[in-house]
Amino acid sequence: MGEYKHPEVLVSTEWVAEHTDSPKVRLVEVDVDTSSFDKGHIKNAVGWNWQTQLQDNVRRDLLGRQQLEKLARESGIANDSTVVFYGDNNNWFAAYALWQFKYFGHKDVRLMNGGRKKWELEGRPFTTEAPQVAPTSYKAGAPDESVRARRELIFENLHRFNGNLVDVRSPDEFTGKVIAPPGMTETAQRGGHIPGAVNIPWSKAANDDGTFESYDELLNLYGGLGVRPDREAIAYCRIGERSSHTWFVLKYLLGFDRVRNYDGSWTEWGNLVDAPIEKGEARAARA
Repeated sequence: MGEYKHPEVLVSTEWVAEHTDSPKVRLVEVDVDTSSFDKGHIKNAVGWNWQTQLQDNVRRDLLGRQQLEKLARESGIANDSTVVFYGDNNNWFAAYALWQFKYFGHKDVRLMNGGRKKWELEGRPFTTEAPQVAPTSYKAGAPDESVRARRELIFENLHRFNGNLVDVRSPDEFTGKVIAPPGMTETAQRGGHIPGAVNIPWSKAANDDGTFESYDELLNLYGGLGVRPDREAIAYCRIGERSSHTWFVLKYLLGFDRVRNYDGSWTEWGNLVDAPIEKGEARAARA
């Protein structure tokens, strides 16, 4: 992992196995399948439900500062904790949780490379025992708006954006053939993509074992479609979790200085009155 621009944000399954009992390390599992944690998890990990614990379902927004503090305190996370997230689906929602913690300024937060999938492939142990957690007095920082894109920013930059708008959904979602993947309930009124976006599905950044591709492979993947580190990049998907995965790749593995996650994503844009959309095949980013 040394070739990545910021290899310190990734830990291996071996590292996690060696640090499960470390008082300074807090393991957090966040899965698409919210029942997975109770069936078995890494020793001393706590489990978060992305539907009920990582969203404000009344405002349809991220957690507020006080909500995140409460969740961290109850999970035994202190301000000086090394927080390691992992989960299923190649760390979809683990990356989403990490992005929120970075949004609120946590200094040492990392992903377990490969997530649950790699841990399982290696035959490493799971437990059903609940971890013993001592509450903390966690204090979140002020929101870092430089890592987040809101709809106003997308509107402002539709016709004059000199960066890269990266749609990380599947090609069928991008073209408008489908509005959401099969079985997903969060949806929109219209299919298609934001004008000017380039389609680079999040899954292309992952290997078969769930780990990230090498630096050179990632650089070729994004650079081959015109996504360059000297330009600002904004990633989006359907509800913000897959784009968190791509945000992580661009910001930490490739070292882009200016990367934002548009967490409102297609469930917001596809429902907005007077928001322009495009349909059709993917194309390269602006030259």
